[in-house]
Amino acid sequence: MATASQWLEARGLEDIECIVPDMAGVARGKMMPTAKFVDAPRMSLPGSIFLQTITGDYPSDDEEFPYDAADGDIHLEPDFSTLSVVPWSSDPTAQVIHDAFQQDGRPVEIAPRQLLRRIIDLYRHKGWQATVAPELEFYFVERNQDPDYPLKPPVGRSGRAETGRQSYSMAAVNEFDDLFDDIYDFSEAQGLEIDTLIHEEGAAQMEINLRHGDPLALADQVFLFKRTIREAALKHNMYATFMAKPIANEPGSAMHIHQSIVDTKTGKNIFSDKDGKPTSEFFSFIAGQQRYLPHVMCIMAPYVNSYRRLVRKSVAPINVHWGYDNRTVGLRVPNSGPEARRVENRIPSSDANPYLAIAASLACGYLGMTEGLTPSEPIEGSAYELPFGLPRGLLEAVQLFEDCEELADIFGKGFVATYGAIKRAEFETYMGVISPWEREYLLLNV
Repeated sequence: MATASQWLEARGLEDIECIVPDMAGVARGKMMPTAKFVDAPRMSLPGSIFLQTITGDYPSDDEEFPYDAADGDIHLEPDFSTLSVVPWSSDPTAQVIHDAFQQDGRPVEIAPRQLLRRIIDLYRHKGWQATVAPELEFYFVERNQDPDYPLKPPVGRSGRAETGRQSYSMAAVNEFDDLFDDIYDFSEAQGLEIDTLIHEEGAAQMEINLRHGDPLALADQVFLFKRTIREAALKHNMYATFMAKPIANEPGSAMHIHQSIVDTKTGKNIFSDKDGKPTSEFFSFIAGQQRYLPHVMCIMAPYVNSYRRLVRKSVAPINVHWGYDNRTVGLRVPNSGPEARRVENRIPSSDANPYLAIAASLACGYLGMTEGLTPSEPIEGSAYELPFGLPRGLLEAVQLFEDCEELADIFGKGFVATYGAIKRAEFETYMGVISPWEREYLLLNV
């Protein structure tokens, strides 16, 4: 705490945002003067912050999941490794991510950051250290104050909005040079490391790749990057959205996760043997992803909108086949040397909570290795014509998640029940909305 106090004082920071990622990956917490924070860095919030749906509602009382009917406090303790400035704030402000604990000191088992820690510990007990590198896709769109109107690409420096496919176009990236300058400046101020930036296939769709590293640190970075990109976009009179499918007839947005495992004693990648060939652990990791990813689909694709991305021939995978340098499958093995051999999970959408998505993906690979599973043969050519191997909707995905005992043993039955209850509550809220499709095709025809 003394080091943090000196850091805050040296920068003249007046306020601090004490934040914790909720089940949706939304930043919840409190703002307080830094002097008060230094005196008492531990704070409390109602435990119900981890029960909120994306609409701010709560699961039905008819659901069976563990919760405190009195909505008592939980304690939030700062992780000072995440302390940074808030570069877009009008006043000198800092931020720090917190971990959640019960009043008796036990971790809050349903807190997303704690769940990821739990999976990391499973690997550590086996003498393994997981390494991940997320790739985050998103769209810039015009400000849209009426949700009934479709989203549109924003106007760039040319004075025109994009109308065609501009994959990897530097000119299309340059349309938003001033915005990207702010993103880079904001990121540098927070200690966030961008590896590469590209223009993706959709109109004003971008992708930021992060450097590989510790799963918790990278989940923190994705969490902070989402805030950063949104704030930078607002500064330039536009929105940045991480919806999986924000614009009809445009590609969806993904959060690809590159994964490899290191032996903590040797520091070597366990996916490659001493001769540089793939190991049994490598193939079992893939097999675990094939076996269990459909059962965590409600985490990888957490909203009704998420499943609009997963359609045939849409650049997004529709199954859990795997292949070498094959972008049509759910599990791609990129070209690399033996020391960098890894598995890219292409299934998660960009709307996923990064803590939960990384935890779920690693859990699937862990089960594959500990159970000694064997994968299918790698796919050559397109996998888009092959049958769907993933749930087509949210309720189906939730049911698969709740029915998987192996995952319940890892995540905890309390988390599984709570997460399922939240997703069903969100689905019921969605069912209360009448869509433009229904008004267009049903109003006068049925």
